[in-house]
Amino acid sequence: MAASGKIASFRLPPLPTIGEIIKLYNLRAEKQLSQNFLLDLRLTGKTVFFFYKLQAGKLQNSYVCEVGPGPGGITRSILNAGAAELLVVEKDTRFIPGLQLLAEAAPGKLRIIHGDILSFKMERGFPRHIAKTWDDDPPDLHIIGNLPFSVSTPLIIKWLENIANKDGPFVFGRTQLTLTFQKEVAERLTASTGSRQRSRLSVMAQYLCTVKNCFTISGRAFVPKPEVDVGVVHFTPLVKPQIIQPFPLVEKLVKNAFQFRRKYCRSGIELLFPEGQRVKLAERLFLTADVDPTLRPKELTIGHFRSLADAYRRLCNENLNLFNYNFRDELRQKKWSCIGTRKQEE
Repeated sequence: MAASGKIASFRLPPLPTIGEIIKLYNLRAEKQLSQNFLLDLRLTGKTVFFFYKLQAGKLQNSYVCEVGPGPGGITRSILNAGAAELLVVEKDTRFIPGLQLLAEAAPGKLRIIHGDILSFKMERGFPRHIAKTWDDDPPDLHIIGNLPFSVSTPLIIKWLENIANKDGPFVFGRTQLTLTFQKEVAERLTASTGSRQRSRLSVMAQYLCTVKNCFTISGRAFVPKPEVDVGVVHFTPLVKPQIIQPFPLVEKLVKNAFQFRRKYCRSGIELLFPEGQRVKLAERLFLTADVDPTLRPKELTIGHFRSLADAYRRLCNENLNLFNYNFRDELRQKKWSCIGTRKQEE
């Protein structure tokens, strides 16, 4: 549904509580799907209220995509915040009837997609007229989700790659995201250089986005209670990423750098290169990038990674097979070669 101008304030009519919905449709969280329900509408409202106060503007008259709405607690708060249109993507069939009840209570405002967010083409889900240029303010499109823990990390990595390529949800511009993660993952996403939580996720998120750890929700607020607390994290894509190299190249470099967190960064970065050339090429990489190879991975700044990525790209351009090198493949080949030699000797 396209929205033109301001819309009248909207409030949902009286509905069964989320607890009653769960009982009505005999719903229960599936442990294997890492599902946890947020039933306290004061907390779902707080999550949405954070959206409401962002610099990007209010949710009123905005388009929203909610990922994994489950029984619909956050969904209700988004609708009550005055969203022009809310698209929910839910993989679990059991939740669809309860969401349809909400859709009937909010005619023309709620669209339900029964599918997997990892494969859903969100660029097809909203009208093109809401798009803004990348250099402009973020569009009136927000992504929000209380994500199952099992999907949260692969999903944010997928969206970070979309940001780098300006595709998927980001064909509309610098679409903002507010998502839940395990508290430890939320801390990694926002960790500063040198901190104990600094990780691959820290660098990958922060070179592409402004990342803010909004607040923590106690595990006691969820049903069933998870073993950890939950962090709410907000992402705003940067107008210009801090590293100007292809996403797969940056991801490979950063992943290797954090292979051995407690060792010097050269220990992991050396594994970018075949064994026969490893020492020589690694020395050249650090020399060209002007980065100290005895820094620990957590001590590397985004600037360090930018210099390393630029230097690694130059080496890859000189040797077109270098980027496809995987040290694990080399280890496997050596292992099978040793097994074959032993069999011949027997």
